[in-house]
Amino acid sequence: MHCRGCLPETGRNHDYVIKDRAARSLHVEIARIAPMRTKSVDKDVSNSVNTKRKGRELSVGDITSRLYSAILEHRIPPGTKLGEDRLAVIFSVNRARIREVLAKLAHERVVDLIPQKGAFVAKPTVEEARDVFEARQLIEPFAVRKLVATLDKAKIAQLREHLELEDQARLQQDQPSIIRLSGEFHILLAELAGNSSLLRSTRELATLTCLIISLYDAPTAFSCRADEHSEIVQAIINKDSETAVQLMLAHLDHILNSLKLRETSDDIDLERIFGALTP
Repeated sequence: MHCRGCLPETGRNHDYVIKDRAARSLHVEIARIAPMRTKSVDKDVSNSVNTKRKGRELSVGDITSRLYSAILEHRIPPGTKLGEDRLAVIFSVNRARIREVLAKLAHERVVDLIPQKGAFVAKPTVEEARDVFEARQLIEPFAVRKLVATLDKAKIAQLREHLELEDQARLQQDQPSIIRLSGEFHILLAELAGNSSLLRSTRELATLTCLIISLYDAPTAFSCRADEHSEIVQAIINKDSETAVQLMLAHLDHILNSLKLRETSDDIDLERIFGALTP
């Protein structure tokens, strides 16, 4: 987000579908699909290709992770139709496996399953977008306070490690990783706070925020400003919960105010994003 707390939902109508391009070759160079909270993007891509070369089909978890990351990194926009046949060809698996994947993503509200129409990447409305930020402004201050109250050296180390990953992504101008890590920062705070229900809610809201940022065309909100996360972390380390809360609220306001809340849609080429998972 500019930080969008974007890292894992809602029903809505979708008016457009993707035009199939039968003549397009599926043998395209595979796109980078960064796994969540990992330092080696190249290793993930290499493994996905090598897996296919060894003859092992991709698992439901493998495919779910790749689709999930591509959605979070804004490479598959909200409203995109995720056809079973098309994805089965792209990932060289059967439709039953794709249905499992889509069901998992729907459970996390990343995907909407619409009767008689199919699966679509969730497309939050303007009203839903505002609701998401309102909920985050209520939930995340609690996470910050709870984290400060339970802070220890191990948690401080995890916070600093995450900031280092964000810095590295910025130095490399790795926009997909910047986007992903920005969302994961907020999820990490909830995780370290030690409340499983809080973590589930934060994950869901952060994911929806990613979709909202992608949908409502906020180029300045692609990633959190570098100083905002570091300032929040420093306040947490100082055990200054009130300052940390105020910084978090200002941070969320900054993201919301950077959005252009209007309806929009766009087509996307799934084959080009994922390429052919073949030698």
